[in-house]
Amino acid sequence: MRQPTIGIVDYGVGNLASVWHALHALQFRCRISSEPATLSASDLLLLPGVGAFPAAMAALHRTGLVDYLQSEARKGRPMIGICLGMQLLAESSTEQRPTPGLGLLPATVRALQAGAWHIGWNEIEPEREDPLFGSGWPHSVYFNHSYVVDAQPQHRVFIARAGEPITAVVRKDNVVGIQFHPEKSQSTGRKMLHRVVEGLLCD
Repeated sequence: MRQPTIGIVDYGVGNLASVWHALHALQFRCRISSEPATLSASDLLLLPGVGAFPAAMAALHRTGLVDYLQSEARKGRPMIGICLGMQLLAESSTEQRPTPGLGLLPATVRALQAGAWHIGWNEIEPEREDPLFGSGWPHSVYFNHSYVVDAQPQHRVFIARAGEPITAVVRKDNVVGIQFHPEKSQSTGRKMLHRVVEGLLCD
């Protein structure tokens, strides 16, 4: 049986090494690339990201990946966005200036209330049942962000609470967004990352 491959999208704005090491530790094959032809040989695409939304979208446009990612998602290719990568899946963001996103999730990105920063360990709790994520929650995971995704209730899978409810995990069909850092969330993060990857590949 062929081992599935995860394509980590390299657009110059991302925590590529830590994500690669986390997936490698889970025994997944990975390739890091900015080339659509190379990424298309993968079974699942993973979009990491750190930094600001406008700069990240500019980098995706510069590398010619916006149309590619939108097309692959429409075809049903499994896709995961982590941290800023999750926010890029949304329709738009107000960070620094209004900026269109990839539009793969019917959601928008805004600043946390009162300009707060959500950093450190926090519990996530389920908003709705999804067999992709299993049971046994809540657990603590590691966050580091100051902007949040306002997702539609039917797509929110987990939330955290930090003065306000925060979308921690969102899913729409073959597209999953994870706001926290699973690669930095020890066994809980590894468990979720493993379940999500395997679940999307088998869905």
